[in-house]
Amino acid sequence: MLDVRRLRLLRELSYRGTIAAVAEAMTFTPSAVSQQLAALEREAGVALLERTGRRVTLTPAGVALVGHAEAVLERLEQASAELAAAHTGLVGAIRVGAFPTATRTILPAALAALGRDHPRLEPMVDEIDPAEVAPRLRTGDLDVALVHEYDFVPAIPDLALDTEPLLEEPMYLASGDGGDSPVRRRDTPGEAPVRHGGMSGGADDSPARPGAGAGDLLARWRDASWIVSKPGTLCHTMTVRACQAAGFAPRIRHHIDDFATVLAMVAVGQGVALVPELGAADPPGGVRLTGLPMRRRTQIAFRRGASAHPAVAAFTAALRSSLPGGRHARHAR
Repeated sequence: MLDVRRLRLLRELSYRGTIAAVAEAMTFTPSAVSQQLAALEREAGVALLERTGRRVTLTPAGVALVGHAEAVLERLEQASAELAAAHTGLVGAIRVGAFPTATRTILPAALAALGRDHPRLEPMVDEIDPAEVAPRLRTGDLDVALVHEYDFVPAIPDLALDTEPLLEEPMYLASGDGGDSPVRRRDTPGEAPVRHGGMSGGADDSPARPGAGAGDLLARWRDASWIVSKPGTLCHTMTVRACQAAGFAPRIRHHIDDFATVLAMVAVGQGVALVPELGAADPPGGVRLTGLPMRRRTQIAFRRGASAHPAVAAFTAALRSSLPGGRHARHAR
């Protein structure tokens, strides 16, 4: 009989690539991980790993077993969800990951709604960049998370996770306007307000080609100083790729993750930046926001098989009922 805990370790090795990385993620020692994987090979009766010096790769049998491990772990999540549904009321912790903009603009109202409907459920929020979410969901460090992707930075599929679309928002080029009051333009082709539920809709659908038409607008700022997020984040990659698509590499002056701070820096002439609509709420005086035919899409992510878990379902419902209204959001048709 194959041990599920050892299957989980093999699955993590397929994602992380090294025993040391698996050990760090699963709070084991590298020697303990090696011993467990060796025991799994004995259980399987075939070689699962090829060792060359310090490197370890999966054999064809190992790759095949990882596919079965994904299915087994999904069924276990489904079983856990069914057992949780048999309880009366929701009790205990739900560990939530969210990127900074969502933490500030979406989560407060959602957590308030969750508290009203399920007062014994205890949400625990960890602010995290979407690039770090997948491994923490897989290891059980998070139960559910908000992630996003951009036109120029599509999400990387992860067989261990499922996602549901939550909302879509346009992007803006934030620049100084010489001290005038902030201006928000909506005359750029393809621009639309935030939309719930992903990519459904009519004339407001995203352009067929990601960022189509943005190049000419961004090219005007090839000689400007740029304010971008820290390297390694999706927001940093989005700005760099969008500028590259416009034919130049951005001259980066500042690395700042918080969009409110970014806009404050733009207002005092420290550079220009790409900002999503939720990050551009209430811009300070001296900032001009020019709409771009680019989108950021926010999704709810969780382990595959966990969508029916009562706590995950309750959190998802609270999110959808608490999305920003008015000019920042409207229900998808």
